[in-house]
Amino acid sequence: MLVQEVLARNMRDRRAVARYAGLTGSPDESGIKRREKELARSGNARGRRGMIQLAWRFLMLQKDSTLAQWFRGRTESTRGTRKIMIVALARKLLIALWRLVREGVVPDGVVLRPAQ
Repeated sequence: MLVQEVLARNMRDRRAVARYAGLTGSPDESGIKRREKELARSGNARGRRGMIQLAWRFLMLQKDSTLAQWFRGRTESTRGTRKIMIVALARKLLIALWRLVREGVVPDGVVLRPAQ
């Protein structure tokens, strides 16, 4: 599903990949203040839901990877940030998978099993 929805498309950079999947924040511009509100509803909804589910699974199965350690480091001392940070992990994971497909670069600490 992920390959058909997101990774098979020809994207120019990592920001375009995250925007297409809908894993970026929606801008909130009011006068001088510029910030991001919640998750943007634009983008591929199936890809977004799939990536968030994959991010939860990734945390369970790839505990020694750099991305999983980053997530645990950001969420261990604060309460109520796991749901927010899982979207950030999903975005980082999607970009890492896009680089794997495009350039063949395996993310740090990820253990790949041979296909059966």
